Amino acid sequence: MDNVIITLAGKGGVGKTSISAAIVRELVKSHPEARILAIDADPAVGLATALGVEVKTTIDDIRKEITAAGNGERDKTLAKALLGEAKYRIFDAMVETRGFNFIAVGRPETAGCYCGINAYLKEVISAMSEEFDYVVIDGEAGIEQVNRRVMEKVTHMILVTDPSKKGTTVVQTIKKVADELVMYKEIGVIVNRHGDESQKQYINTGGIPIISYIGDDRDLQIADIKGDSVLDLKDDSNIVKGVREALKTMKILD
Repeated sequence: MDNVIITLAGKGGVGKTSISAAIVRELVKSHPEARILAIDADPAVGLATALGVEVKTTIDDIRKEITAAGNGERDKTLAKALLGEAKYRIFDAMVETRGFNFIAVGRPETAGCYCGINAYLKEVISAMSEEFDYVVIDGEAGIEQVNRRVMEKVTHMILVTDPSKKGTTVVQTIKKVADELVMYKEIGVIVNRHGDESQKQYINTGGIPIISYIGDDRDLQIADIKGDSVLDLKDDSNIVKGVREALKTMKILD
């Protein structure tokens, strides 16, 4: 089986991270024997909280160490040489728990970073992903995740919106950017926090197929307040049912 790489994107505040966590939950439950990797590419590291994971080291922490070792423009060659060990260090930073592995990218690139080093680290992340059957990437809000191309080649791109015009406009913009910068096989929209059926006629995704509607989820709200993991939600919670439907629609699950 070719590995499945799922990336999620959307406007801030639409529930993308909770949906990412629910996708990990469904993959772990449906394929307990599979190698599953969750990548938190959001600087806020919200996916770690949603999955109940404690993060001690991020990809960016490793990048900073490598950059510091270079110690200036003239030493880029030295810094690049250190990247030979980067893959092993990244695996050391990975957290293994509850049927999946987890790693956080950390903060986005800032002024003064070595572009070549950052590009190489993205290649390391890509190579690392090839060693897993399923990879779920929770990207940061908006189009920056796509612009920075933390993962340039994915199999499934899931865009998350709420019923608002702002949300649907953002997913259309993300698709336009992704069509130029990201190689993907399948794309679809999850409409989260959906109200009654009368709303559907007003939701315009610009022709991007809607793969699931998810209503407000009281169980998720309580879990958020208590700090409980999305992994522990019941099978009949709205977000779990909606994510399962989306994964089946995209033929990720049978």
